[in-house]
Amino acid sequence: MILDHHESFQRMIDQSLAGAISAKKEQSLREHLSTCAPCKEYLSASKRVIAGLNGFSFEVNPTLNSRVLAALRLQVQQDRAARPRRRRFTHQHTLSLEAWAAFAVALSMSIVGSALVYQVAKNLMVPVHFDNAQVQAGVLVFWLLPSLCAAVCVLATPVEKRGIA
Repeated sequence: MILDHHESFQRMIDQSLAGAISAKKEQSLREHLSTCAPCKEYLSASKRVIAGLNGFSFEVNPTLNSRVLAALRLQVQQDRAARPRRRRFTHQHTLSLEAWAAFAVALSMSIVGSALVYQVAKNLMVPVHFDNAQVQAGVLVFWLLPSLCAAVCVLATPVEKRGIA
């Protein structure tokens, strides 16, 4: 737990050195640094690294950026050429008659099954001391909604995963 605590303050130190910390976090960091030796050492080491980098500079080739972009474009083109072509809108094309028929069957089974369960539940209403609203809510929540979700899942299932499991 202590390690996570120090890591969060070390991240705050990094943000502070980059100038990307809120005033509230800065105050919290100052309070923590007043009592925490490991985080003080981390701050000191970070400041030394930044000071060392300030003296390090090099000249950038002006054409480097365009050469890197050209190399990336070439790599993307090669990757696209290597991949097998897939037809676009495969999912939409195969979602036609087969999927809609399965959805219609699942939906009708949900409705018919719900009606049957409701009739059975109505017959059990008196011995179990439920009123009609409780039976309707139970059938809706525990039977009809899950059944409708299963029917909608038929439409949402990718083409490759349809069929008998």
